[in-house]
Amino acid sequence: MASSSSTTSTSTWTNQRSRFLSSSKDVLGSSSTSISFCKKPNARTAQNSTLCALHTPSILQFPKQSVGKTSTCPVELPSSSSSSSSSPVVQQNWNLIQKFAAMALDAVEDGLKAREKLQTLPKTADPNVQIAGNFSPVPEQPVRHCLPVAGKIPEHIQGVYLRNGANPLFEPTSGHHLFDGDGMIYAVKFDNGSASYACRFTETQRLVQERAIGKPVFPKAIGELHGHSGIAKLLLFYARGLCGLIDVTQGLGVANAGLVYFNNHLLAMSEDDLPYHVRVTPSGDLKTGGRYNFEGQLNSTMIAHPKLDPVSGELFALSYDVIQKPYLKYFWFSPDGKKSKDVAIDLGKPTMVHDFAITENFVVVPDHQVVFKMSEMITGGSPVMYDKEKVSRFGVLDKYAENGSDIKWVEVPDCFCFHLWNAWEEPESDEVVVIGSCMTPADSIFNECNEELKSVLSEIRLNLKTGKSTRRPIISPENDVNLEAGMVNKNLLGRKSKYAYLAIAEPWPKVSGFAKVDLSTGDTQKFIYGDEKYGGEPLFLPRDPNSEAEDDGHILAFVHDEKTWKSELQIVNAMTMELEATVKLPSRVPYGFHGTFINAKDLATQA
Repeated sequence: MASSSSTTSTSTWTNQRSRFLSSSKDVLGSSSTSISFCKKPNARTAQNSTLCALHTPSILQFPKQSVGKTSTCPVELPSSSSSSSSSPVVQQNWNLIQKFAAMALDAVEDGLKAREKLQTLPKTADPNVQIAGNFSPVPEQPVRHCLPVAGKIPEHIQGVYLRNGANPLFEPTSGHHLFDGDGMIYAVKFDNGSASYACRFTETQRLVQERAIGKPVFPKAIGELHGHSGIAKLLLFYARGLCGLIDVTQGLGVANAGLVYFNNHLLAMSEDDLPYHVRVTPSGDLKTGGRYNFEGQLNSTMIAHPKLDPVSGELFALSYDVIQKPYLKYFWFSPDGKKSKDVAIDLGKPTMVHDFAITENFVVVPDHQVVFKMSEMITGGSPVMYDKEKVSRFGVLDKYAENGSDIKWVEVPDCFCFHLWNAWEEPESDEVVVIGSCMTPADSIFNECNEELKSVLSEIRLNLKTGKSTRRPIISPENDVNLEAGMVNKNLLGRKSKYAYLAIAEPWPKVSGFAKVDLSTGDTQKFIYGDEKYGGEPLFLPRDPNSEAEDDGHILAFVHDEKTWKSELQIVNAMTMELEATVKLPSRVPYGFHGTFINAKDLATQA
């Protein structure tokens, strides 16, 4: 499909203030908006561009600060200055020494930024690339009820659909990666055929402190921590902490990736912090309850993809550390929220473990070739790197193991699965079957690469008896498409499933539709969102947990029209693959990450 971003271009910030696209009148209800157009690239820029929609933005925008004007935006969104001569931010409760320290550190930071401007940012850290077009942020939206609906919302859809995303509060002043933005949750609540919408920032400690100071001061893990400037920014950050200008003890995370509803708690997660408890109000609004440590039981980070067993009701999770051993820990929670002890899993080096899988009796842990090497910053590189000497492998561990030494490792060479969709056991062959999307180049999300990224839906078989593995593409090469972000029927997680519902990430990383894939045959049915319409992760919502047909349910997906600059929620019948309803949304929904659905019964019992 054609994309309005199919022509290579580079956007630039026009000034130090934030700004809106002219069509954002629909977003904020204000006609006081401005429009900004991109510049044409020179020949060198066009020649070196990566084959990726994210690297070919057409429009870059940022929410504008509301000053003395009536707006439907419920909060003011301050814009930090990128000027090296900007005045330092001081707080009234700082003493004289702290004020001088703040001025000195701000001056050092301004000098650092001035030097950075003399260098070209890699595309993976360039905000003009990473948050352009509909990847750019939006302001909070208070609840809007009785939204226009085309078609009929299926009767079984009662509750709230929520999706997480990265939505930076402040205009970046240096490097910024798509994953670095502050967490924002977008929510559509369904009540007997009607729908409401709201979106709110998750009030992380990071966001609260930066908003109080008036500018970004926490380091961005991917976009900024490169080379010597990354080391300098870490030192600045901890210097501010030592001076009492910020509190570095309450977590650094953005809570922008995953969402899970467990033990009456909606949790927003990113793998660099504790989860955050968010509550859905009766009106459909969202309120942050704060960092959630499971009543004092969790004292480490938790990855954004915990697994909820549909049979036992238990929640299984991992935590990884990039500095000290154990680099990986595994734990689980009983249905009433009681945590197991940590089980240390021995990894030779700190590794990115973004996702994992469960079966009826096991957990399946990937140990891939994307690793953390902090010393790379000393030589000017990124601490997130591809280790060509390492052999990828999967570890299979009993779900209730008390010792990580019992894990069985099976090598799967040259395999990097950012996400795993399901896994199950086949005892007759002593195999564990893993379904995931194998991505190449493995580190291209984090480090600039001119090679076209591919994500191949794959079946990986781990033979626990022989210690050998096999891997095959599920879809034939002539019909293959990039499939990333999605799910199987949640009632079959950890059990053999027939179908997976996955985003068609083309042009990468924008999503033109979703595919319903028969995992045994590779037969694929595609649903395309529409001409110049792009969306995100498809969420499969079963009609009834006792349905005989695995695909008896509906697909929900946020979709954005790049022609009209309006967003909607599409509801598709998963059996017929036909659009049944479209909910027109009152404000733009940026392309984001992962979501969940909480039914009306569970909403009524929230903590």
